[in-house]
Amino acid sequence: MLPASNRLRSSADFARTVRSGVRVGRPTLVVHALRHSGDATRVGFVVSKAVGGAVVRNRVKRRLRALARPLVMVGSAGRAASCDLVVRALPAANTEPGRLADDLAGAWQAAYDKALAVTAP
Repeated sequence: MLPASNRLRSSADFARTVRSGVRVGRPTLVVHALRHSGDATRVGFVVSKAVGGAVVRNRVKRRLRALARPLVMVGSAGRAASCDLVVRALPAANTEPGRLADDLAGAWQAAYDKALAVTAP
């Protein structure tokens, strides 16, 4: 489980990140990132009904949380700036679970780098 300081919880934070942040897509997911002035990288997950029923959605969320935990810890400790990230799962996240780890790591890094290239708000 992610520490509370590394979780996006409010719908306003989700909306701001998705609307104002940069976007990087992969076949199984989309990562939105927005640089902020806080001291911790925060992440939130969106898994819609298009991915599957409740059991499937929860399984995908658990996988994503487990894969994101090391990325958040590295991002919080070793980076000069912090970002809010929203990971949105696509239907292929359920049908191609073997791809999920590589897609998340690649999209995460690309979104983080793009967000840092944009000037902070």
